Amino acid sequence: MKQGDLHTHTTASDGTFSPAQNIQRAVEKGLKAIAITDHDTIHGVEAALEEADKYDDFECIPGIEISTLYKGQDIHVLGYYIDYKDKNFLMTLKKLTSIRDQRNKMILQKLNELGIQIDESELEAKRCGEGNVGRGHIAEILMEKGFVNSLPEAFEKYLGKGKAAYAIPDRISPLEAVKIIQDASGVPVLAHPGIYDADELIPLLSKNGLAGIECCHPDHMIEQVQHYEKLADKYSLIKTAGSDFHGFRNGEVFHGDIGSCTVPLSTLQSLKNFCK
Repeated sequence: MKQGDLHTHTTASDGTFSPAQNIQRAVEKGLKAIAITDHDTIHGVEAALEEADKYDDFECIPGIEISTLYKGQDIHVLGYYIDYKDKNFLMTLKKLTSIRDQRNKMILQKLNELGIQIDESELEAKRCGEGNVGRGHIAEILMEKGFVNSLPEAFEKYLGKGKAAYAIPDRISPLEAVKIIQDASGVPVLAHPGIYDADELIPLLSKNGLAGIECCHPDHMIEQVQHYEKLADKYSLIKTAGSDFHGFRNGEVFHGDIGSCTVPLSTLQSLKNFCK
């Protein structure tokens, strides 16, 4: 059965593979579709689409993963089939990038208070073109400076929720993210709900334009996958899946490799139908 991976990141945000490399890896894995869903940016989309055009019977879905705040939790909303040239959408993304940069400064300040000096210029050097930088890049610097031995250790020790350098600024709400995606002709899907404590969001968002739930994700246990599949059925939502691929750092893959969580191509058609 032909499959697609609906959640991948590139160097446009905190991935280590270029957009073209993501496409190439998907083709090597035998996939027929992949979504580019960088954090709060679409700067990797055009390069990915150009690479995808080189292959027959392969689809690249222009997407995004928008960071939001709900009851103190960092909630992500995926958007598919985005009109990535929409002027209002692009203006909104500039504001979201500003919020991400604010968060980075907050994290660096907390690290500084812990005796770990990372200059903003060091983080800025990690930025790829007009893309975004974030915790993944900070974790990379922590590894390079010898403060941690791995990416997971950086999050477990400093950057993860509740850890010493964790920071979260005031952000838009999940409802606002759904509206932003809809206004850009996109299809909104709640990302990896199993890592939150916010199931009450699902009925709320489903009444306000949410199209689906990312049921299968590398960080979801099988019981969670089954739980969210049942919720998707209950609220008539599309069941999606994605690897949340971020490339490799120090030989490690964070979340999953491309193709580790996939959907049949019929799911892509369901997403397209939702747009109509």
